Amino acid sequence: MRLLEYEAKNLLSASGVPIPRGKIFIANKLQNIAAPIVLKSQVTIGGRGKLGGVQIVRQQSDIESVARKMFTLKIKGFLPSKLLAEEILDISREFYFSLNINRQTAAIELLAHTGGGVEIESQDTAAFFRRDITNENFDALADELADYLDIADKAFSLQDIIENAYRCFIYNDCLLLEINPLILTKDGKLIAGDAKITVDDAAAFRHLDWQFEDNSTEHNFVILNREGEIATIANGAGLAMATVDAVAASGLEPANFLDIGGTATSDKVLACFRQITTLDNIKVIIINIFGGIVRCDEVARAIIDAQRQIPDLPKLAIRLSGNRESEARQLLAQYDLPLFDSLETILEDIS
Repeated sequence: MRLLEYEAKNLLSASGVPIPRGKIFIANKLQNIAAPIVLKSQVTIGGRGKLGGVQIVRQQSDIESVARKMFTLKIKGFLPSKLLAEEILDISREFYFSLNINRQTAAIELLAHTGGGVEIESQDTAAFFRRDITNENFDALADELADYLDIADKAFSLQDIIENAYRCFIYNDCLLLEINPLILTKDGKLIAGDAKITVDDAAAFRHLDWQFEDNSTEHNFVILNREGEIATIANGAGLAMATVDAVAASGLEPANFLDIGGTATSDKVLACFRQITTLDNIKVIIINIFGGIVRCDEVARAIIDAQRQIPDLPKLAIRLSGNRESEARQLLAQYDLPLFDSLETILEDIS
């Protein structure tokens, strides 16, 4: 489950990581927001700044008009229900900082870079600072990171950031904790300028206090290659893995693994399409569903809704078999969306 920025920052702040002063508000509650201010669209995707989802407002008279435009601005198919208003920071430098699970070493890995912000994905991967974290190495790790970032005088502050972020990661069963940018202000403070956190849905039973907006996610979405051109949607981990493997075996590059589970509704399948459209290079989305518990007509309705609601949706290659297959076929035929008989025929068609 991926959290909205304000939710991620709430977790960071509760663990002692400094965040900007700010408040969250909805469309009809614009009062008590004072300029100058940064307004941020609360959607669970990156790249908001380039698409109008982050706006600096310096005049009080402009706040209402800018905010109302942002509430109606779809970003890659997502429409915000909330905006985050934050203080404008006096920035000296920006860094990238994240914690993730290194599955090869079975450890939590710290990943950092001297250049943070929207262009981080264009950086050379070999230039990143990468270290596994243990409870015993915070002092040495902070010194090493401070030297790498060329802010040796901030080693103690960095140690606090590392320890508190690590505590947040463990306590909240995170899969990813990203601060981008980690801002060094001109008065020497380190502050989490933006934050992304993904928590493990399977750990929800340990967190009865979780009240996140995306608390109904029941599908498993994993990015395999951001440069991949083929996206996949399937139901069941086995079929999802087999679909990815078949795409790769055909000489194509799968971009993701996505298992919608056994009880997927139209709304949840539509949410899967929205996640896929956050990947920039997708040319074809393969939908490979074997309907047992999952109803093929529900998936068909989600496909139709996706075509209506998501601009520039990539080409769809659809195989729906099993429960309510004939109803699904009739629904899709009304929108000139053919069904393939098998995954093999799909791969032959798009290869």
